[in-house]
Amino acid sequence: MKTAVVTFPGSNCDRDMWVALRDVSGKEPVKVWHGDADLPDGLDFIALPGGFSYGDYLRSGAMAANSPILRSVKAAADRGVPVLGVCNGFQVLTEAQLLPGALMRNAAQNFICRTVPLVVENDSSLFTSAYSKGETIRIPVAHHDGNYFAADDVLDRLEGEGRVAFRYAENCNGSRRDIAGILNARGNVLGMMPHPERAIEADHGGTDGRRLFEGVIKSLVSA
Repeated sequence: MKTAVVTFPGSNCDRDMWVALRDVSGKEPVKVWHGDADLPDGLDFIALPGGFSYGDYLRSGAMAANSPILRSVKAAADRGVPVLGVCNGFQVLTEAQLLPGALMRNAAQNFICRTVPLVVENDSSLFTSAYSKGETIRIPVAHHDGNYFAADDVLDRLEGEGRVAFRYAENCNGSRRDIAGILNARGNVLGMMPHPERAIEADHGGTDGRRLFEGVIKSLVSA
């Protein structure tokens, strides 16, 4: 099991993601810099962490989406390698057109940092296989630009194809149709605003995020 965490200038959750993957998989993830041209060979899982890549000086994730490493991430996703983008990583995935839609400024124009309830909408993906459809879990959020937007036809397609992974039980940022996380058509790319890597130890307030990583690893090992 070989995992990797990509760090951009301004990432601030890369260490959290690295620790989560190490603790759950039992193996240290590879650290990848945004300026690298190629990913290491043999990767089973790639994570794009949260933070403020390039200071969010253009649009959140827009500059990171043009980093050299993203070409390799896109190629890996096209081959079927699972890719997880959390918070700023979700923004990067939309800007890189690996996922549809966009993340806009929170409806209340404020930074939100608290634990929120999420409803699991899809339990058949490798990312959500350790959850039950309709289950409510609690995961921390920390974002200023987490308001998910897409056109009605895109939203209809996401819902019709079962690609909404998580919804906010209490919409904290104005996201359309309460969407907190979505999958690509193949099901191997997940973008979500809440931080599962911050919910893997009881001492940190909860372990609901741990099951996401456990589900991924179990699915990959048994494949």
